[in-house]
Amino acid sequence: MLDQDLHIHTTFSTGDSAIVPQQTIAFIAAVKHARITGISDHFDYITDKKFEIYQAEVAKHGLILGTEVDGANWVDEALNYPFEYYVYHCYNTERDYEGTEKLLASGKPLIIAHPQVLDTNLSKLHRDCYIEINNRYVWRFNWYNYYKPFVNSFRFVLSSDAHQPNWLSHCIAEYAARELGVQNTIIFSE
Repeated sequence: MLDQDLHIHTTFSTGDSAIVPQQTIAFIAAVKHARITGISDHFDYITDKKFEIYQAEVAKHGLILGTEVDGANWVDEALNYPFEYYVYHCYNTERDYEGTEKLLASGKPLIIAHPQVLDTNLSKLHRDCYIEINNRYVWRFNWYNYYKPFVNSFRFVLSSDAHQPNWLSHCIAEYAARELGVQNTIIFSE
C-alpha cells in the first residue's frame, strides 16, 4: 500500500480521453491502494453544478478533495471553491508563475504537476510549492538532470496521475526518488 496518492483522476474528468468508465471515486476508494488518497479531477470539468456532486462523492468515500488546475487562466475561479489542495499545471510563463503565488496565498498545499513535461522552470517557483514526481510521465524525460539541481530546495510528492485503475502505482516515481535521494513528502495525516 502507498503512503499517499493525491493526483488521481476519475470519471468526473469527462473530457479526458485517457479516463476509463471503471475509474470511479467509489472504485478508487474500494481499491485502497494508498493510506492517504486524494482525488484531483481536472478543474475545468467539475465547475458549477457538477462541483457539488463531485464534492459529495469525494466526501462520501472519505477521500481528500483536490483538483488539477490547468494554468493561470483557471486560478482565480478555482480559488472560489473549497478544495483542500491544488495540483497545478505551471507552464513556463510569467502568468503561470504568478498563478502559483495566488494558489499558495490560499494557505492550501500546492503540488506542481509533472513540471518537466510542462517545461516549468523550478528556479522561478516559491519554495513552499511541492514538486511532483509523477509515475505517468517521469520516465519519458531526462528527469535526473531536470530534478537533481533542486533536491535540496523543494519538498517532493510522488503521484500516480492515475486515469485508469491499473495506473494506481508509484513504482517508477519511487525509483526516480531513490535515485535522486529525495523522500515522498506526506502532506495530509491519516
